[in-house]
Amino acid sequence: MSNKSFFLLRKAVGSRTALLGMMVAFIFCGAIQKVHAVDYLNMEEPKLTLPEMKPCLSGAPATHPELLSPSLLNPSSSLASTPKYQFTWMRTNEGVKPYKFMDDLTFVGVPLFVAGIIAKSEKKSFRQNNGEKHVLLTDFKTRIDDYLQFFGPTVTVGLKAAGVEGRSDWGRFLATTAMSYGLMGIFVNGIKYTAKEMRPDGTTANSWPSGHTATAFVGATILHKEYGRTRSPWYSVAAYGSATATGVMRVLNNRHWISDVLSGAGIGIMSGELAYAFSDLIFKGKGLLRNDLSSDRNIIYNPSFFSVSMGAGFGSRNLNFDLSKFEGSMIDDGDKIFNLKFGTSTAVGVEGAYFFNKYIGVGGRLRVNSSPIRGWDGIERLAWEDLIFNLLDDDGLTPSEIALRDKMIYGDNGVDPLITDAHFTIKSDHLTEFSADAGLYFNLPLSSRFALGSKLLFGRSIMQEIDLNATMEGKMYNMTVDGNTYEVTGVNALPGNYTSEWDYVTVGGNNTMKFGTGLSLTYAYKENYAWRLFVDYDYTRKKYTMEYNPGEFMINAVTINGSPVTTNDITFSERQSIKKNRHTFIIGGSFTVSF
Repeated sequence: MSNKSFFLLRKAVGSRTALLGMMVAFIFCGAIQKVHAVDYLNMEEPKLTLPEMKPCLSGAPATHPELLSPSLLNPSSSLASTPKYQFTWMRTNEGVKPYKFMDDLTFVGVPLFVAGIIAKSEKKSFRQNNGEKHVLLTDFKTRIDDYLQFFGPTVTVGLKAAGVEGRSDWGRFLATTAMSYGLMGIFVNGIKYTAKEMRPDGTTANSWPSGHTATAFVGATILHKEYGRTRSPWYSVAAYGSATATGVMRVLNNRHWISDVLSGAGIGIMSGELAYAFSDLIFKGKGLLRNDLSSDRNIIYNPSFFSVSMGAGFGSRNLNFDLSKFEGSMIDDGDKIFNLKFGTSTAVGVEGAYFFNKYIGVGGRLRVNSSPIRGWDGIERLAWEDLIFNLLDDDGLTPSEIALRDKMIYGDNGVDPLITDAHFTIKSDHLTEFSADAGLYFNLPLSSRFALGSKLLFGRSIMQEIDLNATMEGKMYNMTVDGNTYEVTGVNALPGNYTSEWDYVTVGGNNTMKFGTGLSLTYAYKENYAWRLFVDYDYTRKKYTMEYNPGEFMINAVTINGSPVTTNDITFSERQSIKKNRHTFIIGGSFTVSF
């Protein structure tokens, strides 16, 4: 067959499969043509031998690269051999160097624990339940801290389950995690049931240190070690930020003092770091998947940073209001001072600065400083008997008016009195300051790991008020009053009862400018990471205003000549303002990353 005939045949068939078949037929025919007819009877049965053919997918790497993957070409392999789908117990990646024992131990938990001991001076005898006359109940409650404490381990396990490699493989990670929580549990419970500190809400004697906060900071340290150090520092910021929020909510829930939270944070960080140090000693290089991120930046000499901080605030501790200066006040001179006492405040914030060189930069800070109420001198005035006697004092009353007043207070002939129950609720039991500051930051390197810092900031202070609510229940009454002399001539019980809730006392401060400065000591234990201990000072001059409103319940409880009581009949609230310098010293620590 000529080449021309072969070409025409290929064109007619039009496919590779047909061409292959024709080639086989051509070979077979060629073999037969070599046999002479006279030899036909002596021929053995012909045997067809085909050339070895191997499949080849033209263009596969470009259009379907997965078709050439080892898992398909090698029957012994599977998709499980790729890192995304692989579950291993103690795998070690090539090129990962073992960590040295205690190489990453920062000891920052020690000063935090000691700061908690220093702040224990706030734990003075103050009960919000002061007997039968009045009961103060904190209204703020949240369960977020019960769940947020597990943020660190939840995120870490989630990332590992999704196939994101961290510092350790599953076996080493689980062993280290178990040691972390085991050490934390030993430290926390050993101290709790030895010290036997009463909680601020008076429920149990196991307040110091905070177990929730210690749990949160153990988890934060695990997430920081596994992914913050090996993947991105923002994992660390999120971890320690959520742990800080957990500690703050424990204080706001009135379940812990700030000293409990500081000591709990110190125990949590130290437990996590000790566990990783022991793992480095026990497992050495086994089970390691990634080393720390490498960087040519040193936070001491390239000090631009972002940080999350928590501390304890000391300074101005009381506010005194002279209630006898209220216009028309009926309070005796001997009981004229209403004194609010504040405990050690909880300060949390975020801060950042950009440095032009290793000495000076510009930046800003956002901070929340919350001071809890730890005492109310003059609070005995809140007893409902005293309340009524203050509203309807004996002075200037005729004997008949006194008899009518006593009828309302104590009831008459089996009729309930005007007030049968009274209790007071602290809607906001913290005097909270929100501040935003900006200014100059300074850095003085002492060595490759230590530096002194300072700042000069100006900003704005916004104060959230304290709100003490009263709730009264009792019998409704009608007062008969002479329209000309305003003399009370009769008191009669009405059908039905009333319940009234209103703002009894509110205390707040105006928004003002503020000045801040401070000193800090930075310890850089890695190129991008540092712990910073600081002492900050803030100053502002505020006008504090107290609104005292003891009688608004009478709108619901009393009618006058059959008509509802209005503000024209009774003065319900009075105000007094005082100006006071506010000095605040904040001692704390911050987790810092460079950028």
